[in-house]
Amino acid sequence: MRLPPCLALLALGPISGADTAPPEAPPNPPGLFAAPAVTRPLRIAIYQGPGAGESGVATVTRRAQQLSGATVTALTPAEVGTQDLSSFNLLVFSGVSGSAQAKAIGEAGRLQVRAFVENGGGYLGICAGAYLACAGFDWGFGILNARTVSNKWERGRGMMRIQLSPEGQQLFGPVADLFTIRYANGPIIEPLGCEGLPPYEVAAWFWTGIARNGAPAGVMIHSAAAVHAPFGRGKVLTISPHDEDTPGLEHFIPRAIGWLAASS
Repeated sequence: MRLPPCLALLALGPISGADTAPPEAPPNPPGLFAAPAVTRPLRIAIYQGPGAGESGVATVTRRAQQLSGATVTALTPAEVGTQDLSSFNLLVFSGVSGSAQAKAIGEAGRLQVRAFVENGGGYLGICAGAYLACAGFDWGFGILNARTVSNKWERGRGMMRIQLSPEGQQLFGPVADLFTIRYANGPIIEPLGCEGLPPYEVAAWFWTGIARNGAPAGVMIHSAAAVHAPFGRGKVLTISPHDEDTPGLEHFIPRAIGWLAASS
């Protein structure tokens, strides 16, 4: 897979705070995020195969189907690499293992996804799908100018507190306070400084963190929980934690999809 040449790697700068174990996180109030106003039927494809958990795919599918008139098509690994993806408004890759998903779809699939976004499609990556987007992996799609802070990916699981940035409030809705979201080994990223790729903007920040299984402490708090960036004529949105099955965040995925598909 041909990716743009990368310049010197950039660092976010020092981040303070220990994150060896998360504090107790309060539940979200019901209906924290309002349903989006989507005025046209959307055609959504979601990867279903090795590296994608069945329950996660089913939950994300249900969230997408909350949008009036939306159709969701599950694509096998072979279909990602051979089907004409231009009939869809956006592609979704959900959680479990980014490298396993990449291996399953192969070189042809990775090139297809990259071309789809470059030609104006939307890409939503959740947890493993967020890893897949990063240009810091030679097995990924190379559509997000980011790398992981550490190769110790098995950081842990728990309920985290995050906060939307001002840009994130424009995307997801005017929620300024901290809220709770489920986390399960999602990527902790920093800018890659890759020539030819635009920088990402942070939509949400982690305010609590976890560091187990040898993962470095002190890097998760105040790091990006969700980011977005253009790629060619398309848009990329990645979410490290799991909003799709967190109580109170039922409209988070629909709002993400509505934003991604707004210009596709």
